[in-house]
Amino acid sequence: MAITAAPQAPGKPGRPMPSYAAGPKQRTSLGRKVRDNLTGHAFLIGAVLCFVVFSWYPMVRGVVMSFQRTRRGETTWVGWDNYSRLLADPSFWPAWKNTFYFTLLALVLGYAVPFFVAILLNEFRHAKGYLRILVYLPVMLPPASALYLFKFYAYDPSEAGLFNAILKALHLPTSQWMQSPDMTMPAMVIASTWMNMGGAVLIYLASLQNIPGELYEAAELDGAGIWKRIRHVTIPQTRLILALLAMIQIVATMQLFIEPLILANGAGAEDSATTVAYLIYQHGFFQNDLNGAAALGVLMLVVLAGFSAVYVRLTAKQD
Repeated sequence: MAITAAPQAPGKPGRPMPSYAAGPKQRTSLGRKVRDNLTGHAFLIGAVLCFVVFSWYPMVRGVVMSFQRTRRGETTWVGWDNYSRLLADPSFWPAWKNTFYFTLLALVLGYAVPFFVAILLNEFRHAKGYLRILVYLPVMLPPASALYLFKFYAYDPSEAGLFNAILKALHLPTSQWMQSPDMTMPAMVIASTWMNMGGAVLIYLASLQNIPGELYEAAELDGAGIWKRIRHVTIPQTRLILALLAMIQIVATMQLFIEPLILANGAGAEDSATTVAYLIYQHGFFQNDLNGAAALGVLMLVVLAGFSAVYVRLTAKQD
């Protein structure tokens, strides 16, 4: 049997010539890495393009339009004139006042209620799944449908309305609800809280279930009642989630629009429901003042950016 010697490297007898060709296994692994990277970058590029087209470009375009004026197809730079016109608008300051008032009421009622509902649900031992579905059900309803339900059924100013019927059964004075300037904002907060609290309740429940049970047992051994356990155990253990949802609540409620549009037909009694978002809608679609609407949108962007900066600063100190 003939034996074939291995190829020799030139000038170095006795040593086999090295092979630089990659084997099929190496080529397959390299191709898989390239394909994985291409797929990941394709998804990333798609997400970035969506942000650029639908978020960043409209924001930049709105800032540019706020310093312009468009008349009969001609656009001119007017500097701060659009902002000066807004400050002279008699509806400008009442809209901000109503917006901040709604945000404050939403933090008092709409922010606290989901947290305590989550604590209550967390104490149940049976039917937890059913109760979660029941709490989350209003979120699945279209907002317009839910608000029309409140407008024509719950907030009916006659005694046939649901809330007035409850007040009458309790021998309490009834209310005109959306027809009353004093009750417009509280009524909208109640409707908004009922519609949107389901998501917050589920987030709070997930956070509560991650709290070690030993902390509650130690608190009970020290004689702490339910309120002290909530104050000294539950709230400290969920403070980051509470801070995050507070920021989300402020940003969402500052953009209040659909509630006054449907419940109060826009401005409400004595302009008690006019908000900044609704004022933007009026400038853009009723007064055909897109530049003024853009300027008002920029002002809201600055205010919300200020709230976000405060939130980042406070959470950074907590960390």
